[in-house]
Amino acid sequence: MFKIEFTVRDYELDLQGIVNNAVYQNYLEHTRHEFLKHLGLDFAEHHADGFDAVVHNVNLTYKRALQSGDAFYVTADIRKEGHLRIVFDQNIYKENGTLVLQGQVTAVFMTNGRPIRIPTKVLTAMEDWVKQRDQK
Repeated sequence: MFKIEFTVRDYELDLQGIVNNAVYQNYLEHTRHEFLKHLGLDFAEHHADGFDAVVHNVNLTYKRALQSGDAFYVTADIRKEGHLRIVFDQNIYKENGTLVLQGQVTAVFMTNGRPIRIPTKVLTAMEDWVKQRDQK
C-alpha cells in the first residue's frame, strides 16, 4: 500500500477547530499525484501525449475529525474498473492507525473532451504495481 505522512496545519481548520471537509480532498489529491509518480506516471507527460486523467466521481465517508497538529497518513491503491475507469482506493488514518476517512476516487482518461480506453502505459504501470504489492 502506498502511503504519505502529513501533519495538520492551522490554516486548514474551520471555525469548529477541525480540518475543513474540503481539505481532505487536497490530502487525497496530493497522495494520488505522488502515487502516480511512484508508478512512473506523469500528468504533464500524459497531456503532452494527448490524453488527460479526469476525476469522474468522488465518494468520501468521514469517520473522525483531524485537529491542529494531528499527525496522519494517507494511503492509496489503484484498480481498473471496466475499460474506461480507474479507481483509487484511499484512506486517511491518524498516526495511531485510527481510521479518519474512507474514499474512492474514480478517474477516466480523455482526449479532446471524449473518454478513451485506459492508455497502455497506465495499464502497464498498474499491473506492475499490483505484482509488487501482492509479493509483499
